[in-house]
Amino acid sequence: MTRTDLLALTPDTLAALANRGLVKRAAKDLDAGAGPDLDVTGDHTVHGRFPDGTETRLPPGATLQDAHCSCEAHGVCRHRIGLVLAYQRTATASDTPPPFTDWSPGSIDDTALAEAFGRPALTAARRTRDRGYQAVLHRPTPADPVPAVELPACTVRFPVPHRPGFAVTDAAEPLRGTTVVLAVWAFRAADTEGGDRVTVGGKETIPDNGDSAHRAAMDLVDELLVEGVPQAGPVLDGTLRRAGAALTAAGRHWPAAALEGIRHQLAEHAVRGARHDRETHALLLAELHARHRAAPTDPAAVLGTAETARTALRRVRLVALGCHVDGSARDRTAHVFFAHPDAGVVLVLHRRWELPDGQAPTGHDLGSRRILGTNLRTLAAANVVSEATSRTAGRAVEISRGRVATTSVTPVGAAWDDLPPGLLVTDLAAQFPAPGALPPRLVRPRVEAESMRVLAVAEAGPVRYDPAAQRLEAVLHDPAGNEVLLSTAHNPHCPGTLDALADALASGTADRVSGSLRHDRGRVLLAPLAVRTSRGVLVPDLAPGDGDTALPVAPHLPDDPLTTALEQALAALAEAAHHGLKNLTATDHDILESAAALLHRTGFHTTADKVSAVTTTLRAHGPAPAASHWHTAVIRLATTLELHRTGPYASP
Repeated sequence: MTRTDLLALTPDTLAALANRGLVKRAAKDLDAGAGPDLDVTGDHTVHGRFPDGTETRLPPGATLQDAHCSCEAHGVCRHRIGLVLAYQRTATASDTPPPFTDWSPGSIDDTALAEAFGRPALTAARRTRDRGYQAVLHRPTPADPVPAVELPACTVRFPVPHRPGFAVTDAAEPLRGTTVVLAVWAFRAADTEGGDRVTVGGKETIPDNGDSAHRAAMDLVDELLVEGVPQAGPVLDGTLRRAGAALTAAGRHWPAAALEGIRHQLAEHAVRGARHDRETHALLLAELHARHRAAPTDPAAVLGTAETARTALRRVRLVALGCHVDGSARDRTAHVFFAHPDAGVVLVLHRRWELPDGQAPTGHDLGSRRILGTNLRTLAAANVVSEATSRTAGRAVEISRGRVATTSVTPVGAAWDDLPPGLLVTDLAAQFPAPGALPPRLVRPRVEAESMRVLAVAEAGPVRYDPAAQRLEAVLHDPAGNEVLLSTAHNPHCPGTLDALADALASGTADRVSGSLRHDRGRVLLAPLAVRTSRGVLVPDLAPGDGDTALPVAPHLPDDPLTTALEQALAALAEAAHHGLKNLTATDHDILESAAALLHRTGFHTTADKVSAVTTTLRAHGPAPAASHWHTAVIRLATTLELHRTGPYASP
């Protein structure tokens, strides 16, 4: 290895290639004077002899795994790491730092990949490429010189230029070679096509069996649309379950997830659950058709054909960003969000509790429930290091505590400050995607917490409470001066949330807020999850209190007529889907026609025509032919509403 290569191996990179314990032990040995005597031969081989007699050699071009060590340990040992650290410490202050290298891993050819990982890794990667996969690229900059690729279920980084053997991935060791190959191919495709979001392979054909499963699922959806939710019975639940399994077997994970969402909506309605929502149900019905229509453009992205159900991860460090609690009369669910700094993404841990009759615990009560050997309140503001972690492509994470694999939970401390720029936002205008940068929600990948970030706060304005909407708001500014509107609604399961949040913002010491960011009619909104003040990290949903604090009242803003027209039309179509197209009354028809007329008056002429086509077809041809028009109208309404809300203009 060259001097530049050795200096590129930071302690974090060495820890990713081995584990942090070995790095700490090797550094401790050096500090104690038990490091090796170094010698660099003419061919640039680094040789070290340790006080215990162990000899280690690192030839040029070799990886740590390939380095020779007389201790004969399997894999990377503390001597190999100690050799690198000792060499790095020999660099004097007069040495010039390694220059920034603007390079692309796409320049690595398949021969080098085969030499680093073997032909089986390339064969497995080709199978994934045949199905198609998505990747998001992060190219090197002077501030962040390590190129990286975010794959559907893991992230790959290339800390040493042109050396694939030193690539770091959070996938488990058996998958390492395959994921590095896929990452190189993603860079290669991006270098050819341009841009930093690519779909590699998989565009030529869509398997017939997958299309058959998708069409069968759409037939079920259309039957439900015609019959209505009240008529759905247990037989349909079993049929939907089998259809979802067929979609999963065909690799169509996103349509399968939508079908599972429909099942949950029907189950909630059957027990009069609070989670049943007619608009959500309608959007899930339309999503099956939207994804089928959009699939030919990019099947891997639209259908999730490149995803794996679950990917095991190697030793990972996760940083908790807070917790959100929701539930019904029968249960409570805690959603704990974790930043995965090495991958640059946020993962979600879900934990659900069934409630005995007569119990209605608040979020504060749930804070004492045990998860991973600690309580929820501690976990929601902690660092977690685990060797027993897996994640789905949708970024749900599972963490186990076993007798073999280890998981540790420690206070989060200042870990939020060390998050990468993709997760810690200090300049909103530069770091948060512009409106319209993502595909419509109905057809983009079903990824949880895609917009979860930690926002650096330079200034927090006074809080205001809208009693009509039961919503707390405050204007924040990031260090670059960008304005963000913090906005969160009352949570009946967590009565102390708004009071605790208002108190934290009023303290004058809030410098970090985690939460979900989104564009809304010319502004950026932040739905908060946790706040860091001088007293530590506060998770409002787990705070005590009964919500009786008097808060300053904010004036209620007038409604936006464009949003109102779109929302009313979508609500009318959702109501029609709930009752069933064949069960609509004259009043239902009038509501749909009134919604179409309002769209016409506000300038949405084409969208209005799509809504009118539903009632026209119902009267002329019956409910079955009208189903296709209903899907078209809902897809257009949902997409138009999304674009209107995220557009770069303020509401009238």
